[in-house]
Amino acid sequence: MQNLVILAGNVGNAPETLTTQGGTKITKFNLATSRPKRDSNGKTFKDENGRRAEDTEWHRITCFNGIAKTVAEYVETGQKVMVTGHIHYTRWTDNQNIERYGAEIIAEDVKFLSYGKSRQNRTGGTQDNEDDDVPF
Repeated sequence: MQNLVILAGNVGNAPETLTTQGGTKITKFNLATSRPKRDSNGKTFKDENGRRAEDTEWHRITCFNGIAKTVAEYVETGQKVMVTGHIHYTRWTDNQNIERYGAEIIAEDVKFLSYGKSRQNRTGGTQDNEDDDVPF
């Protein structure tokens, strides 16, 4: 069996990078994914304005070494990315001595599906163009 996760969504915060004493770069960011809400009959739920309602989930993404460096340099809040990796479950005791559990996605690949806003402004457009040269 394989532990494989593929997520495509919007970056929710500017990536945060740290370097361990051993020299390992670690970059973390949050990724938002959405899916349509469904009613009890399985039909897409609409809000009072007739717009499709969505459920949004937030995922903690952790990148190491080369991927961490690239993400830290090029990823911005709001940018669309696709992350391929695996789920890692963690357990810790907080400062009130309560045992906590969590999950994070360890990224093995991050593909950029859009430019960040600062690069869009420099290139003069906001549309995605699959012919653009993306340096990653």
